[in-house]
Amino acid sequence: MTDIESRIDTSRPHTARIWNYWTGGKDNYPVDREAGDRIRELHPGIGEYAKADRLFLGRAVRYLAGQEGVRQFLDIGTGLPSADNTHEVAQRVAPDARVVYVDNDPLVLAHARALLVGTPEGATDYLDANLRDVDTILAAAAKTLDLSKPVALMLLGVVIFVEDDEESYGVVRRLMDALAPGSHLVLSHTVTHPDMPDVDAAVAFWNEHGTPKLTQRTPEAVARYFDGLELLEPGVVSCSAWRPERPAPDVAMYAGVGRK
Repeated sequence: MTDIESRIDTSRPHTARIWNYWTGGKDNYPVDREAGDRIRELHPGIGEYAKADRLFLGRAVRYLAGQEGVRQFLDIGTGLPSADNTHEVAQRVAPDARVVYVDNDPLVLAHARALLVGTPEGATDYLDANLRDVDTILAAAAKTLDLSKPVALMLLGVVIFVEDDEESYGVVRRLMDALAPGSHLVLSHTVTHPDMPDVDAAVAFWNEHGTPKLTQRTPEAVARYFDGLELLEPGVVSCSAWRPERPAPDVAMYAGVGRK
């Protein structure tokens, strides 16, 4: 058994594997499917969040690579490989795009090779690091990315795992401060909202039974991550409402894109 394999705990449900289950993936275990089904009972629309978040990623990356000319992406909290990963979307628009993935989940690490297949013109790399390890991430990412040029910082569904508000905002601020003008922040976050009480029940169930625990924030609190940035239209909204190709129901996963 490798060191990575020894870190995989199949006795408790894990958020990356449940997310994978909800999006139709096969990299999950019975304990994940059982928890995923229970959460879906509490909040029947929860599986749509994962799909909506993935579609938001695609739209945001296509916009940045196409309209903004961004050629570098730092994707922290990668999750398990799925259809249309960041490098695939970016390199379809710009084959010379360079992408660095960051995650510290052992099952994601075990699948890292699937993430490392990019275009010959571009570059794709993978780092084993925690979101809080800002200095480590920046130093390692600089081996693949030129941090003196614009970078799109992708933080999709990952700052929810930093419970303390000020620490969470501080991590994002430190990362953005290290990036060049013209860089962008792409962020999504589970929200608590009075119109969606079943979401709170699903999160409470998850935090009692799953790992790692997550923190909900209000839409207003999510907007704070973009303080000091130029928030692109339509602002911080349900990720299904961020420049959709066609109208879709709102989900309790809010997102936005901001320019430095």
